[in-house]
Amino acid sequence: MAAVHDAIVLAGGTGRRLGGVDKATLAVAGRPLLDRALEAVDRAEKVVVVGAVEVPKGVRQVVEDPPGGGPVAGLVAGLAALADGRTPQDWVAVVAVDQPAAAEALAPLLSAAGQPHGRADGFCQEDAGGHPQWLLAVYRRDALLTALSPHGTGHEVAVRTIAEGLNLARIAEGAAAVGDIDTWSDHEHWEQRLRGGG
Repeated sequence: MAAVHDAIVLAGGTGRRLGGVDKATLAVAGRPLLDRALEAVDRAEKVVVVGAVEVPKGVRQVVEDPPGGGPVAGLVAGLAALADGRTPQDWVAVVAVDQPAAAEALAPLLSAAGQPHGRADGFCQEDAGGHPQWLLAVYRRDALLTALSPHGTGHEVAVRTIAEGLNLARIAEGAAAVGDIDTWSDHEHWEQRLRGGG
C-alpha cells in the first residue's frame, strides 16, 4: 500500500547545459517534462510546483525568494506552501522536473513508505551505478524540516548537505527508470527509450 503523501515538483533549474532551455516545457517523446512529473505525483493529496513556470489549472505554484536559489531553496519554499492553510501529510514526495520516467521510479518509494517498518527518514532511488537520487525521493516531512531548519531559506545549500543528515533507505527497484536530462545527449537517449527505441 502506497503512503498517503503530498508532493513537491522542483522546476526551477536553468537548463544551462541545454542552452538555457526551460526544462519544464521541454518535450520528451511528445510530452513536456512538467506533464510527466505531474503524472508521477498525481496521487498526492496536494502538489506544489516550485519554479517560475506555467502550471495547469488547480496546481499550486510558488517560487523561492529570491528565485534561482537551487533545489534546497525549492524544498524550503515547497514545504512552506504545502503547510499553507492545511495540515500537511506525514510523507512528501520530491520529484525533479527533469526525470522523465519519474512515475515508474517513484512507485516503489511510495510503497516502501507505506509499509509498517522502522523510523527511516525517507526513501530515495539510486541509479544503475548505485548513486543516490535525492531529488527523486519520498521524505518523512518532519525529518526533512529538521534537516532544513539550520539552513534558513536554503539558498545555495548543496542537496548533499541535507541528505547526509537524514536516515535514507535506498531502493534499487525502479533504478532502470532513473535518469535526468542535463544535456542534449540525455534528451536523445530518453526520446529513443520512451518512444520504444531502447
